[in-house]
Amino acid sequence: MKICIVYDSEGGHTEELAQSIAEGARMVQGGEVFLRSVHEANVRELPEMDAIIWGCPGHFGTISSGLKAWIDKLGYLWAEGKLINKVGAVFCTTATTHGGLEATMLNLITPMLHQGMIITGLTGNIPENALYGSYYGVGITCPVESNGLLSEEDKQLGMALGKRVAGVTAKFKGQQL
Repeated sequence: MKICIVYDSEGGHTEELAQSIAEGARMVQGGEVFLRSVHEANVRELPEMDAIIWGCPGHFGTISSGLKAWIDKLGYLWAEGKLINKVGAVFCTTATTHGGLEATMLNLITPMLHQGMIITGLTGNIPENALYGSYYGVGITCPVESNGLLSEEDKQLGMALGKRVAGVTAKFKGQQL
């Protein structure tokens, strides 16, 4: 099963979160992960994928311009229905506690719904998400002044999302939608 993770990153936090998601997806047997920044990701590869996960830093509660420009290239795939029934998930990072994590994730999910994708998030019964409580995907707050890497809890959330997407994708592939 092929899983493509596309991310836009400015300070390295979103890239690190993307790497933890990839690590989680690789934990599921048969998971082949393609980790790409928006600068190297080719939209023409997407029809070959079984799952697509994308993420970015949140900019005022919405998608970063780098990822938005990449998403805007998906029009021909929409016209041809090439992403219908692909599993999709999203993630983002923001610099402040109330910096629009959920709004950004909802904005990231919208183009997936237009493509006919099947959206997966995190369920509340997995230990990593029990207190975090995000059902849309993974959103991490990375204060600018922190100058550090993601916390171990943040990485665990990313891995949990990667495992969930890979597991759901494996089930769908086994049932030939």
